[in-house]
This record gives sequence, C-alpha cells and structure tokens, in this order.
Amino acid sequence: MRILSLFTALILTALATAPGAVKAADFITVASTTSTQNSGLFEAILPQFTAKTGIEVRVVAVGTGQAIKVAQSGDADVLFVHHRPSEDAFVAEGYGVQRFDVMMNDFVLIGPKNDPARTQKATDAASAFRAIATAQAPFVSRGDDSGTHKLELDLWHAANIDPKAASGAWYREAGAGMGATLNMAQGMGAYALSDRGTWIAFKNKADLDITFQGGDTLANPYGVILVDPKRHPHVKAAQGQAFIDWLVSSEGQAAIAGYLVEGEQLFFPTAKK
Repeated sequence: MRILSLFTALILTALATAPGAVKAADFITVASTTSTQNSGLFEAILPQFTAKTGIEVRVVAVGTGQAIKVAQSGDADVLFVHHRPSEDAFVAEGYGVQRFDVMMNDFVLIGPKNDPARTQKATDAASAFRAIATAQAPFVSRGDDSGTHKLELDLWHAANIDPKAASGAWYREAGAGMGATLNMAQGMGAYALSDRGTWIAFKNKADLDITFQGGDTLANPYGVILVDPKRHPHVKAAQGQAFIDWLVSSEGQAAIAGYLVEGEQLFFPTAKK
C-alpha cells in the first residue's frame, strides 16, 4: 500500500473536511502554479466556469515541479502549469492524456530602479544575468523547482554562471512562491525573475521595477493536461475534461483575456481553434 506524503495527506484532508464540502462529482482538483493564483486569475475566472457547469474547482497552487508531482501521484484531476518540457514529459511518460495550449505572457527581470548591475543595457536575458553576477548584485531565486525557477537556471547556464557558488552571498534562494520571492527582493533591494502577470498584480513594488524584458527566451506559455485515468482510475475525467474544454473555448479564452489589473491585460489566450 502506497504511503502518502505528508504534503499529499494534508491536501486530501483539507478537501475532505472543508466547510460545505460537496459530493465528489461536484468538484475537481487542479494542480497549478503560484503565478496563476498570485496574479488573481483563478479568482476571476473560476466562478464563471462553476456558474456554467456546477463544477467547483479546488486549486493546489505550488511551483510547477511540485504541481507535477501532485498530479503524478494522482492527487489532482488536472495539471495547469508553465514549463513546456516538463509538460511534454508528463504526457510522454503516461501521466497525462493530452496537452492543450491555454495562454501565455512573458517573464521579466525585476530589480532596483537604479539598476546597479546595469541590466537595462543588456542585449539579451543571459547578458542581463551575467551583468548581475559580475556586479555581485543581490538576486533572489525562487529556488522551488517552479517553472520560473527552471527558466532562471537555464538563463544562468546560458550566461556561463554557476549561481550556487554564490549561494548565501549575493545569490539567495527563497524556496517560496512568486509573491513571497518578490517581497524578499523588495526588502533586500535585489533582482528577481518574475512572470509578468504576478508582477503586475504585485502591490509592494516600492523601489523595484522591470529592468530587462523581451526576447523569445522570456516567453511564458501555459498548458493544461487531464491526468490520465488509465493510470489513476479515480481521476474525474469527465469533469476535468469539461474544465479543459471550457478553458480553450471561446468563452474561457475571453474570460482569460478579460482579466485586467489596473487596465492592463495579464494573460493572452493561445488556444488553437
């Protein structure tokens, strides 16, 4: 008999004992990222899906790496994350049925407005990261195996920098979600990599600003996948697929496009017609 991890057990206990718990068929569990949660997107669009279908969506918002582990163990019905290589592997290894494009935005480098590492003069993202290392300017990493963290490590590699060698010095690992990482960067006057959606919704900007943006390497596509019921027969396949179908429908895509913060669009629909 498989022993559930403490993390998984806590999730299941919370779902089973939540006030006003509904019948099993009336809700699905979605393993997703902190960026979709911290940006306020789910709070804006999920009530529209529930009103249409009667299906409640309960979100486990963690880093992409942890979200994938939750889905692999069968403790979610749907996976909604933003690291394409990991998503493709999830399907190829038999954990997911099919990946669907949902939306995208991009990543941005956040730093002090006075930009001590002069990253604004960089020609590409890797050069901006190399400038931070050269200046030994403080940088806060999510350090949580999230999609953002995975891209950050790719950028350090492209810059030929081993940030672990500076761990505890100018390089700090938060081991936390995007919002908490940005708060830590704000307190330290440090740089951090963020998805644009969370940055726009972030309220504690103070002396931080975008210091580098643009380029294909900073593109941030999101995909959604039904956990394969052949591997985990208890997965609510019909309800989970209904959620996916709604996300990629014209109605769901319009809901995503219509989510604005201070008049600015956070996510851009990408579902194929």
